[in-house]
Amino acid sequence: MSTWEILVIAVGLSMDAVAVSLAASAGNRAQGSRATFRLSFHFGLFQALMPIAGWALGVTVAPYIESVDHWVAFGLLAFVGGRMIYTALAGTEEALPRDPSRGTTLVLLSVATSIDALAIGLTLAFLGDGIWYAALLIGLVTGSLSLAAVFVGRRVGAAAGSRMEIVGGVALIMIGGRILAQHLR
Repeated sequence: MSTWEILVIAVGLSMDAVAVSLAASAGNRAQGSRATFRLSFHFGLFQALMPIAGWALGVTVAPYIESVDHWVAFGLLAFVGGRMIYTALAGTEEALPRDPSRGTTLVLLSVATSIDALAIGLTLAFLGDGIWYAALLIGLVTGSLSLAAVFVGRRVGAAAGSRMEIVGGVALIMIGGRILAQHLR
């Protein structure tokens, strides 16, 4: 695969992480330079690691992964999105971690937004292409775009308040629904 093709794939794969970064920062949940770093670093890292894992799995387990990856991604995104909506509507800040760039929430978001990259790794294995350059490029693109989305989200979030958290939660559920619909077609 050419560098151009990998870049196009990387941008496409990063859109879920960008949407989550935008929602997290717009809802004033990811504040400060540490939260910004954690979000962009983890999204980039997981987007780089998932293709490597997919490539390593290769052809032998491809049918098993393809049959459940969309359900896992949908479930994780719907759960996190539902929690965001619930918290914004109910005003129960204690029910969710204030900062989604920490702990289990960060891991769930990182896995959910990068699960499609597993299929890219499998595809690269099927094509006989190398993985290291592609994984590095995918991780760097995702990390960079997620970082930019955090800054944009902060500007938007200051004006919109908790409404952006509801929009962000709905967006996560819609992303999960899109992933599910694409795989069920």
